[in-house]
Amino acid sequence: MYLFGACRLYAAEVLLALEYLHLLGVVYRDLKPENVLVREDGHIMLSDFDLSLRCAVSPTLITTSALHSDPSKQRSRFCAQPACIEPSSACIQPSCFLPRIFHQKRKRRSGKSLVDPGTTPSGAFPELVAEPTAARSMSFVGTHEYFAPEMIKGEGNGSAVDWWTFGVFLHELLYGKTPFKGSGNRATLFNVVGQQLKFPDAPPTSCASRDLTRGLLVKEPQNQLGVKRGATEIKQHPFFAGVNWALIRCSMPPEVPRPVEVEPPSNIRSSV
Repeated sequence: MYLFGACRLYAAEVLLALEYLHLLGVVYRDLKPENVLVREDGHIMLSDFDLSLRCAVSPTLITTSALHSDPSKQRSRFCAQPACIEPSSACIQPSCFLPRIFHQKRKRRSGKSLVDPGTTPSGAFPELVAEPTAARSMSFVGTHEYFAPEMIKGEGNGSAVDWWTFGVFLHELLYGKTPFKGSGNRATLFNVVGQQLKFPDAPPTSCASRDLTRGLLVKEPQNQLGVKRGATEIKQHPFFAGVNWALIRCSMPPEVPRPVEVEPPSNIRSSV
């Protein structure tokens, strides 16, 4: 249970980091454990952006009425850029954000507890979609065990490669190894393209974790989890049930690194 909680927290923080990069128009393309650093407070941060792809992105807030959860109804779109691009969009400024979206009058409190935004059902609050879906590159970069199938086949790659590598990263968190590793680099690439995803018998994992990994490691990027709505879609998966996304940095990390005292070498001779 402790291992599952640790994997979920680390995966959630990596997901938020990827979401932030996509919000800035950056496709990371080099997610792997070596590039995920644990800070002194026990939370994580990403490093090594040499292989990142910079592209254009238009962050958008998608809102639905909390009273009408009918998925067939069309969602309202609000431009999240300083200047509106489309005439039909409504620009979100500090002066008009609350009146437009939270236009309902406050109801009198009847002893009910406030709703936790981290556990609110999908559609009750605005959802930020910051996926650079138009990004496209023909570069062949990354780590062999984390290569996406479309990159290996030379079909061009975009933001979906980050969700593929996130699936490989999650698999390695849960099982201690990547899913398609072969006897060598060439065998690994063949496995990524042609081998079916199989989960090890041990250690035992939850159905939600396997389902999330399976949804991320879809070999056709157009059918991959997160390819359209990005991290917003992945956050709603049952694997992350109960995660308070807004306050995740306030949660207790699985392990806080102990401070290490480095003693200066005693055999350094003065050059003076």
